[in-house]
Amino acid sequence: MNKNFLIQELNNIANARRVNRLRVANLVVQNKILFKYLLELTFDFNNKLSIKAAWVLEFVCDKKLNLLAPHLNYFTNNINAVKFDSAVRPVAKICEFLAKDYTSKSQLVITTKISKEHINKMVEVGFDWLIGNQKVAVKVYTMEMLFLFGKKIDWVHKELQLIIQQNITNESPAYQSRGKKILNLIKNT
Repeated sequence: MNKNFLIQELNNIANARRVNRLRVANLVVQNKILFKYLLELTFDFNNKLSIKAAWVLEFVCDKKLNLLAPHLNYFTNNINAVKFDSAVRPVAKICEFLAKDYTSKSQLVITTKISKEHINKMVEVGFDWLIGNQKVAVKVYTMEMLFLFGKKIDWVHKELQLIIQQNITNESPAYQSRGKKILNLIKNT
């Protein structure tokens, strides 16, 4: 199995239905050599196939986040340049996965491989997503990610709190709900 095989499988995804994304994600999990190609395709910014690759990458990382560990430099160096809205959402979700694993009490592979530089890049792009013109799902995942990393970086909670308070009344009900939850968590931290 090679990159061309993965491209063919991604092209065969007719729509974003979970079953379609999961089928290809399972192929990648079973054939770990495909992970690197999936990552490359996700960040091939001029290729619309990057959207489908990002969908599948989210599912793979949800199942086997440790596959991302050797590629954290590549991932964090490219997340700020994702341009298709449909690809930003899964990338934001993966950042949330990384934050959850990093701040968990378990010693996971990610916990030992993630560096301050990786975290700083995710935090920086997270604030860009939060104040930018992103869809609500991206902002919701980003709030969670920033809250979690803010447990380790003292200034993040203050900035996150300010942004949520400034925007909460003008945003969607989903943003408001998550924003209230995050504000409450910050207050009780």
